[in-house]
Amino acid sequence: MNTAASLLSPKELAASLQSGEAPVLLDVRTPMEFREIHVEGAQLSPLDELDPAAIARQHGNAPACVVICRSGKRACNAAEKLTAAGMKNLRVLDGGMLAWAEAGLPANRGKKSISIERQVRTAAGLLVLAGVVLGLWVHPGFFGLSAFVGAGLTFAGITDWCGMGLLLAKAPWNR
Repeated sequence: MNTAASLLSPKELAASLQSGEAPVLLDVRTPMEFREIHVEGAQLSPLDELDPAAIARQHGNAPACVVICRSGKRACNAAEKLTAAGMKNLRVLDGGMLAWAEAGLPANRGKKSISIERQVRTAAGLLVLAGVVLGLWVHPGFFGLSAFVGAGLTFAGITDWCGMGLLLAKAPWNR
């Protein structure tokens, strides 16, 4: 991962939290992901709502700030934005909450929910199925829906940017 912030392993963060030198913990996942599981004391600031200047004003003098996401990619994106806003002493939790949970470290757990990634797969599958069924029984033009979804999934796979995922993240049930 290419970021100005250095990586911090889950074990290193846990040791820091136990030593009483707790850094600011900034979680940039969606509210739904945060509700499901998060590190005790983490502050939610979803990446799509991130205000780097405000965070830099609020936490710019903190000895350390650790940015957390699901696997590390969003945290690196957030760290780059925060660095550009003048934040120093930024770290990114290496492997994100997946690595934290895998290490068996304590976390606040809430209601289990369906991940955005799983919602995208379900929605894409339903749209492709609808396109095929409607194309066979109503009008062949509906096959275009399946082609459009396939092109979108291909684009998401190549660029690691998923428009459907971003739209679903803003859905009321994910807030």
